[in-house]
Amino acid sequence: MTFIKKAASVAAVAALAATTALTANAQQTNLRIQTHHAPETTAGKLYTGLFENIEAMSGGQITIEAFYSSSVVKSVETFDAAATGILDCDATGGAYQTGKNPAFQFVGDIMGGYATPTQQLSWLYFGGGLDAAQELYNTYDMQLVGWMVYGQESFASTKPIAAISDLKDWKFRSPPGMETKIFEKLGAKPVVMDFTEIFTALETGIIDGADASNIATNKGLGLYDIAKYANFPGFHSMPSDHLACNKAVWDAMPDHHRAIMEGAMADAAMKAALFVEKQNSEAVAALRAEGVTINEWSADDLQAFRNVAQETWPEFATTPEAKALVASHITYLKELGLVQE
Repeated sequence: MTFIKKAASVAAVAALAATTALTANAQQTNLRIQTHHAPETTAGKLYTGLFENIEAMSGGQITIEAFYSSSVVKSVETFDAAATGILDCDATGGAYQTGKNPAFQFVGDIMGGYATPTQQLSWLYFGGGLDAAQELYNTYDMQLVGWMVYGQESFASTKPIAAISDLKDWKFRSPPGMETKIFEKLGAKPVVMDFTEIFTALETGIIDGADASNIATNKGLGLYDIAKYANFPGFHSMPSDHLACNKAVWDAMPDHHRAIMEGAMADAAMKAALFVEKQNSEAVAALRAEGVTINEWSADDLQAFRNVAQETWPEFATTPEAKALVASHITYLKELGLVQE
């Protein structure tokens, strides 16, 4: 090879390398994401797996700086922190934003809607849910990437809760909002209190039970050391966590980066549902062996609860976005046979 040809070849390689470097640099996405979950919890580990998968699938073009246990801002402030650029993405849940718009109730914890995580996820992906929810998120300069749905929650109780009639005068710790209204209609006496107050309230008889989490988490917290009754499968509450990103950040990402994020989130959602189902089954077997009574409600009682819950939805659907989401849920629930015509 002559000197001139060799020089030209080297120059061509150098130019190609420079172009590749510029292209790679242009396709680099660096995200700061906060979750309210601690890294050692089940949900925290699931999010860690999600973040690692995104980085691996992108070949390092997407990097994620994860903040756990709401270490940057308070949990309820994470959404706004992402929308305003303090963070890039929010990995908490829509239920934290109901004060902003009641429509977030119907993406955060639908209450009395779907019976399983897969049904709820099917609404998101195949029932028009993602489009309906996206309009809500985009209104606040955010993009909904997807959900983590862990499954139905179960009660811990010092009294039997074997049927809907057992709710009469049942005092239990409840989160604020729509849940209190639903259970008041069913004769219960919900008491809104902080999560940290549950143990003392159960021990002293201030409350008869608590809505805390799924049965495996309740067991891990030690609630059934005090409360010897539980219901399983759960039916009343199935909260979802979301991954939502700053809309401008999302729009600036290359198409394949967005596709990686969406695909990884859908994969994580299914893994979350399956893993928690396994944990719950193991917890039920262990609790039965420890003498805890596990009650399963009848189909009629479950339908009665669902009817009251769905009658309550319109009372909280006071904005156009909330009304649109309720209508979307009702339409799909009818298709699934979970709402009676």
